[in-house]
Amino acid sequence: MTQESTPTYYQASQFFDGQGIQDNVRLTIDGGVITAIDTNPQPTDLPLNGLVTAGFIDTQVNGGGGVLFNQQPSLATIQKIRQAHSLFGTTAMLPTLITDNLEIMQQAAEAIAEAIEQQEPGILGVHFEGPHLSVPKRGIHSEKTIRPLSDDEMQIFCRQDLGQVMVTVAPENVTPQQIAKLVDCGVIVSLGHSNADIETVLKAIDAGATGFTHLFNAMSGLTARNPGMLAAGLHDERVFCGIIADELHVHPYNCRLVFQCKGWQRLMIVTDAMAHVGADVDSLPWLDTEIIRQGNKLTLPDGTLAGSALDMSSAVRNLHHNMDVPLVSALNMASSTPAEFLACSNRGKLEVGMQADFVLLNEQLHTLGCWIAGVQVAREGAQL
Repeated sequence: MTQESTPTYYQASQFFDGQGIQDNVRLTIDGGVITAIDTNPQPTDLPLNGLVTAGFIDTQVNGGGGVLFNQQPSLATIQKIRQAHSLFGTTAMLPTLITDNLEIMQQAAEAIAEAIEQQEPGILGVHFEGPHLSVPKRGIHSEKTIRPLSDDEMQIFCRQDLGQVMVTVAPENVTPQQIAKLVDCGVIVSLGHSNADIETVLKAIDAGATGFTHLFNAMSGLTARNPGMLAAGLHDERVFCGIIADELHVHPYNCRLVFQCKGWQRLMIVTDAMAHVGADVDSLPWLDTEIIRQGNKLTLPDGTLAGSALDMSSAVRNLHHNMDVPLVSALNMASSTPAEFLACSNRGKLEVGMQADFVLLNEQLHTLGCWIAGVQVAREGAQL
């Protein structure tokens, strides 16, 4: 005999439905799913005093809560990273492995497979950022482990027990045939850390690449006779672009430019977060050096940017308050756009039938609470 679940009723003082903001909306959740949305709240409804919006989805999360996926590729690390980012409104993510050796890649894949099997809240799959990148545009990725795509990596990427797999490649270092094979296996191919010319980039898109990893950063720029990676990302309507809106990786003027070119429909927020989010970390060992935090800026000792200390709610605030992006657009760039990029049809919007992943924000767009499948996983002042 199956036990019936009991619906939960919330009253949101403000409610973002993906198109506009409504007042005094009643949200009914049953079995982790939204079953009704109406404007007839009852006195017994649980109050949500603030703006309720779809949960944030981050496709590039290297770490959080004091841990980095590369350094501890385990289920416990994945759980701690997710918990840290939930404090800032992230309800779904792709833990991201930076370029590493085959053994670490295999360990990361096993940890993700375990998370998927256990239906770990908020874990959609995995993002392998590398190792098939361009050495001149490698950033903090180790030159020693950047390498061509072999059958060994292909077998990891094409596993069917990892949820949604995303792979960032430099198109000059993989072939269109390899990209097409990855896409045929269900892998999302994103282009980044690349010095490729426009012809090479367009061939990769023709082969099935649909994303650009942290647009503007670590890619060939735009000049009069050499359009490069940047021009393809800005211009091609087939692709989605991620952007790190921390006001450090990309100048606010350039953020406004890409928003004008892509609109929120093809532009999504990513954090590229390191272990520092949700943790009091000033220095983090990295390879044979360290990542140093100064304010919100993370660098190697030589000044190279080394990921970010950005969280999703801060990115939304930056875009809306400092870059003139309408709030409706900024919220969609953190939710519905990444959901569409990942072909995740049950998240990214607050509609009847969708999973009840939502965030409560105050007037300043700081996170007050975070729910995954109707269960509150973070609240204001929560400690990890």
